[in-house]
Amino acid sequence: MKLNYRIMLRKEPEGGYTVIVPSLPGCVTYGDTIEEAIEMAKEAIELYLESLKAHGEEIPTEEGVLEYTLTVNAHV
Repeated sequence: MKLNYRIMLRKEPEGGYTVIVPSLPGCVTYGDTIEEAIEMAKEAIELYLESLKAHGEEIPTEEGVLEYTLTVNAHV
């Protein structure tokens, strides 16, 4: 079964990229380059899903997920 998951990459001040998988809480990884970060994300997602399956938990999907980007005024 093929599933699609969005990932978010954040460039870190010390270098490299942190990757977050919004639909999989706690699924976070890191790579020195964008390419490595994406590969690490694939591995992290696969391991996360394997763990859910092993524990008899539901596999989340992104079906019905809507994504928006909001711009707000920050009064700080």
